[in-house]
Amino acid sequence: MLSDMEKATDGDLPDLYLRTAKRIRHAQMANLEPLGLTPARARALRTLARAGEPLRMSDLAERLGIVPRSATTVVDALESAGLLARAPDPANRRAILVSLTDAGHALLARMADARVQAARDLFANLSPERRETLREILAELDEAAQG
Repeated sequence: MLSDMEKATDGDLPDLYLRTAKRIRHAQMANLEPLGLTPARARALRTLARAGEPLRMSDLAERLGIVPRSATTVVDALESAGLLARAPDPANRRAILVSLTDAGHALLARMADARVQAARDLFANLSPERRETLREILAELDEAAQG
């Protein structure tokens, strides 16, 4: 049976975590807004970077969890901005491959800097030791969820 303290902690922990993550995301996006990036476009760039190779449009849509038409809209905007390029898939001429351009890679670095700065600003009130403890806890949770 849970104590009153455990119930209170368990009850507000998810809310506190989600509000903190939301603050980081909003601060990051505010830093990226002048670059013309929406959350969907930023996710597409990160997804392409993680893939490490060009992706078919259908694969990108699947990894983003969106319908292919929505992926086309995102890719159109990123291509217009010079952040990615399309090319025919040599294995299937009906399919299109999408890859990051040099400008896309450069913007990814700026996105990472924006995310780090947003987190740094949010966690500035914590001592270095408490930030490390929080990092260890989150890494433990992440590892447990993956395996």
